[in-house]
Amino acid sequence: MLKTTFPGINVGSSALGFGCMRLPMADGKIDETEAIRMIRHAIDNGVTYIDTAYPYHGGESEVLVGKALKDGYREKVTLATKLPMWLVKTHEDMMRYLDEQLAKLQVDYVDFYLLHAMDAGKFRLAKELDYQRFFAEAMAQGKIRYPAFSFHDDAKTFLNILNDYDWKMCQVQMNILDDNNQATLKGIQAAHEKGVGVVVMEPLRGGLLANPPTEVVKLYESWSVRRSPVEWAFRYLYTMPGVVTILSGMSTMEQVQDNLRIFDVPQGESLTEADRRLYSEVKATYMACTKTRCTGCRYCQPCPMGVKIPNIFQGYDTTLLRHGGSFKEGYGRIAAENADASRCVGCRKCERACPQQLPIVQYLKEIHSECQA
Repeated sequence: MLKTTFPGINVGSSALGFGCMRLPMADGKIDETEAIRMIRHAIDNGVTYIDTAYPYHGGESEVLVGKALKDGYREKVTLATKLPMWLVKTHEDMMRYLDEQLAKLQVDYVDFYLLHAMDAGKFRLAKELDYQRFFAEAMAQGKIRYPAFSFHDDAKTFLNILNDYDWKMCQVQMNILDDNNQATLKGIQAAHEKGVGVVVMEPLRGGLLANPPTEVVKLYESWSVRRSPVEWAFRYLYTMPGVVTILSGMSTMEQVQDNLRIFDVPQGESLTEADRRLYSEVKATYMACTKTRCTGCRYCQPCPMGVKIPNIFQGYDTTLLRHGGSFKEGYGRIAAENADASRCVGCRKCERACPQQLPIVQYLKEIHSECQA
């Protein structure tokens, strides 16, 4: 396992982190036995960073993680969870949610506690409620070790947040497609120069990078070194200065085992100029043959009208990737469940929740019109 260290605080980590947002499911809920088996197998084989959050799996992810870290596993890992700022109304709410999360996790403290999904609006609220005083109180009481934030907005907002406090970690979305999106590569470099360790989320863009179109497969196969699409995606990140840990939302034991193999690499790898040209070509190909690039995070769910937004968007993009085929058949199945875009009333609750800031209502209208033509 490739090992790393968070700068400034000298906390060791694995380059691969276990993200607990996409755990295995059975009968509509987390498959507890399999999820615990997967998490413990990952830890037994070198993974030392575990990430969860208040809303993951409808609030059950933290409960599952708490169970997985019994029997001595808590002492082997760095544990991170997140404050749901969209639910916070008062300064006191911040400590109340933290206490609730510690109880669900069955731990006395977490290592990193993040202000979750920060954007300009949420950060204004955090400042109004004196988040810095909250962190000071929580650290003084031994409930958290290090303050951090996760981020979904633009580069200017990222720098404003980064420079507002003595953060010990930031979590950002980065992958082959997002080098100029959200925090951007320049933002990661700024965090690196400031001595703030970077944890990466969505390294596979919601699975999009794991299942490339034929054109991208040909690009990878033309290379002298054969790697899987997942391996190419992770390599883009673990060679990046400033990146300490890359989160993978693993849903099967096969994914755990494959990721362990991918991260069994030597220290000090770096990208060549030829590598960078390849990644540029891969990105251009993806951008040309996808529309929504939805990650399937499901923050937009449930829709008040029952629209299955991630199913529509990811199904549509997947169809485009497969030689530009028609999504009419797949869309018809969603319509048969009364979950298609015709039910959308334009309330935009989904857009306010979307970390990608997608124009969801517009995309729904366009996909619906196309599939009805």
